[in-house]
Amino acid sequence: MSNPVSSIPNLGPASEVAFAKAGITTADEIRALGPDEAYRRLLLSGARPHFIGYYVLVMGLQGRPWNDCKGEEKKALRQRFDILCASLTGTEGKALSDLEAALQFFGVVKRR
Repeated sequence: MSNPVSSIPNLGPASEVAFAKAGITTADEIRALGPDEAYRRLLLSGARPHFIGYYVLVMGLQGRPWNDCKGEEKKALRQRFDILCASLTGTEGKALSDLEAALQFFGVVKRR
């Protein structure tokens, strides 16, 4: 039996729903894909891009708390995120604030 997406630290029920829409239903699938490809598929399924959601995933796959991402590491992840988003078409739109993106990612507020 495979582990649910929510078995990855920092990810919960809202993440499970979002990844399921992208055809990813297990933590093992996310680990096999790696954070960049898993997040790319999430975006292709219609999820709005936001940096916090991306680095939460990266930190979780490393077994680290989501707020452990700081300094140069965070800058490097931001570059990876920007490159990933730029490589996709149809993901442009009004950017969310980091706070709004985090609240939506964790399912605290409705997605707009």
